[in-house]
Amino acid sequence: MVDMGLSGSVLAVVFGFVAVLWFFIQRNGGRKDKNNDPATATTSTTTTTVYDGECRSKDANDDADIIIVGAGVAGAALAHTLGKDGRRVKVIERDLTEPDRIVGELLQPGGFLKLQELGLEDCVENIDAQRVFGYALFKDGKSTRLSYPLEKFHADVSGRSFHNGRFIQRMREKAASLPNVKLEQGTVTSLLEENGTIRGVQYKNKSGEELKAYAPLTIVCDGCFSNLRRTLCDPKVEVPSCFVGLVLENCQLPHANHGHVILADPSPILFYPISSTEVRCLVDVPGQKVPSISNGEMAKYLKSVVAPQVPPEIKDAFIAAIDKGNIRTMPNRSMPAAPHPTPGALLMGDAFNMRHPLTGGGMTVALSDIVVLRDLLKPLRDLNDAPTLCRYLESFYTLRKPVASTINTLAGALYKVFCASPDQARKEMRDACFDYLSLGGVFSTGPVSLLSGLNPRPLSLVCHFFAVAIYGVGRLLLPFPSPKRMWIGARLISGASGIIFPIIKAEGVRQMFFPATVPAYYRSPPEVKL
Repeated sequence: MVDMGLSGSVLAVVFGFVAVLWFFIQRNGGRKDKNNDPATATTSTTTTTVYDGECRSKDANDDADIIIVGAGVAGAALAHTLGKDGRRVKVIERDLTEPDRIVGELLQPGGFLKLQELGLEDCVENIDAQRVFGYALFKDGKSTRLSYPLEKFHADVSGRSFHNGRFIQRMREKAASLPNVKLEQGTVTSLLEENGTIRGVQYKNKSGEELKAYAPLTIVCDGCFSNLRRTLCDPKVEVPSCFVGLVLENCQLPHANHGHVILADPSPILFYPISSTEVRCLVDVPGQKVPSISNGEMAKYLKSVVAPQVPPEIKDAFIAAIDKGNIRTMPNRSMPAAPHPTPGALLMGDAFNMRHPLTGGGMTVALSDIVVLRDLLKPLRDLNDAPTLCRYLESFYTLRKPVASTINTLAGALYKVFCASPDQARKEMRDACFDYLSLGGVFSTGPVSLLSGLNPRPLSLVCHFFAVAIYGVGRLLLPFPSPKRMWIGARLISGASGIIFPIIKAEGVRQMFFPATVPAYYRSPPEVKL
């Protein structure tokens, strides 16, 4: 366990630093006002008008008020949300059969709260979903447990883990139960553009017929492999690693109802339950190439490199899963949101913004985005004035930032810190992170509240990140600093800055930390034309 024999001066430095930062956070980010809370910001600048309970497009030639491309987590949840608000929604999904994926299986507590806000919480029922109350962290034979700070929430609130396909099918069923929502199987091949405005989509239906569908607003949610986003954003996709997925059967994790993160060499290994009898294992392999599954190289790699680093309680189940042979891989993609505001169209979900899946934040970001968009669209009766609507919806990109940028930045930074490195400064940062989280109290609940989506405050994230770095430097310099230790400490701070600042730059410093200074933040809904 962590060496608690640090001198009083080290603890004084760390506690003093955190205390100052905490005061600053509370003073600048701790108030629930329109500068911090996306939902409050939206409702404070808009008024909801009801027109006989329905919102309808005036153009009789339109197939719907809104076309949604894709019915994954984002598309299905959005279809139900907009349909419930009275919109005529047409959803076009490439394959309506149950998906079978190895990611999108862990919903953080913050995401579950958004699910409740959207009225979709029953979609995690009757799918053998497992409650998740936090994480267990393992490193070099040591372990520590990090619990979600759920004391102030209803007893139902926790993380949920499940089979991704079962969850998506439940949401599709719920969306399709609304009479004004139509799900159709088909492949969208292109967006229909007229004078710079997106008017609808061209697609092939299940029978192979080429069809066109028109609507005032088209929302593209066709996932991480989107072939439509290029005209709506500047996609800078990175693939830092790949996940190798296995399912362990009938085994008990060391800490029940917790995700397990092993700080392995060369990169992390994840374990979490996806049903009452199954545990998902995701082995991160850095780079874009993985050992071949077909010629047995992957099985050899997993047994020789990964298995010795797996906790002994589940090692036998891990080996059995390898021998069973159902090994799957998936590239881990990262892409900051860089939209081109386009009249008549909007991007959402993984088609719009991706982060490393280490922290399981993707669904939380998507559901949070849907809440923001719902609140922006609620007061609008007519969506046909595409240029005006486009200018108004520019506020979406700013209002989503507190949640999205916090989760995106944490995912990217934590992955780099958790990966093994031959560099001594990076090793010290990794060790400091594990020991900092093991201290308990604010040192664990603060970072875990960020990870869980319960406290999406970018400033709090930056404060904790550099508190870890300073904690690491303090350990190096005491009891007696030497030129070598001072040099490693300087490189540790420099390395920490090199990890987090590029991610923040990609997210947008102004939108992330000073959203109230962005003009689009104050956009009011267009006036209704009678």
